[in-house]
Amino acid sequence: DVCSSDLPASYHHKEPAQCGLFVAEHSAMGPGVAPEDGVISGSRRETRDKEQGASMNKQVLITGGSRGIGAATARYLAGQGYHLCLNYRHDRASAEALVAEIRARHPVSCIAVQADVSVETEVVRLFEEMDARLGPVTHLVNNAGRLQPQMRVLEMSAERINQTLTTNVTSCFLCCREAVRRMTAGGAIVNVSSAAARLGSPGEYVDYAAAKGAVDVLTRGLSLELAAQGIRVNGVRPGFIYTDMHADGGEPGRVDRIKGNIPLQRGGQPAEVATAIAWLLSDEASYATGTFIDVAGGR
Repeated sequence: DVCSSDLPASYHHKEPAQCGLFVAEHSAMGPGVAPEDGVISGSRRETRDKEQGASMNKQVLITGGSRGIGAATARYLAGQGYHLCLNYRHDRASAEALVAEIRARHPVSCIAVQADVSVETEVVRLFEEMDARLGPVTHLVNNAGRLQPQMRVLEMSAERINQTLTTNVTSCFLCCREAVRRMTAGGAIVNVSSAAARLGSPGEYVDYAAAKGAVDVLTRGLSLELAAQGIRVNGVRPGFIYTDMHADGGEPGRVDRIKGNIPLQRGGQPAEVATAIAWLLSDEASYATGTFIDVAGGR
């Protein structure tokens, strides 16, 4: 993948077309899908600014936005007037369907951009595409993550450990960096961590738990670095939520197996996490930074 600066001049002058998705063209590949009608630029953007007023100031990037908690958050924030950039890694079909759904239900702009946020050059491209097609990010939800098959630490290879840390930790650092560079008038960041950071996930995902612990430390440290700049950084720690991630770990029914040990005696839904994320992004949480909301049924 390449940065926007590597794109041919013809790209920068194309008029928006009718399509739900766009992937930057690679120097060794043919053209990608053209920008869609959800992208507003130039005089059209100025018209939108006047018509939509304050909502134009809420432009959110959600990494891992095509499914699970990311998709639920996108739906909720669209209802709150946010314009959305949904990042996805592989699941183009789900991203495209979600973009179409949001546009049909809400008067907001919504685009989807493919990028592997564990790769620095792709993160840079992701933010540059959002700049060009939607405008600079004002709110960031670091939701992309990776869960690998259950195993004890004694069985883990260095390759697995490094993949887990890169996908779950490095991605947050890189996306925070690029967002902060653009949040010159303040902003809000929510890092999606996990109750595993507190519980440790012994015998299953200690590497994942350790990665999410690192995300918590990033959240706290960055919140102190950025407080004087009017940028708030907070975290949400979901517990056992019904998402496809458990299938990635080799046990699709994991939540049902464990729910008897949860004080509320049930697993959570992605929408229940989305509302916590939305509150931390909102002005209602204007005095909250460096803090965490546990959405884990009491566990």
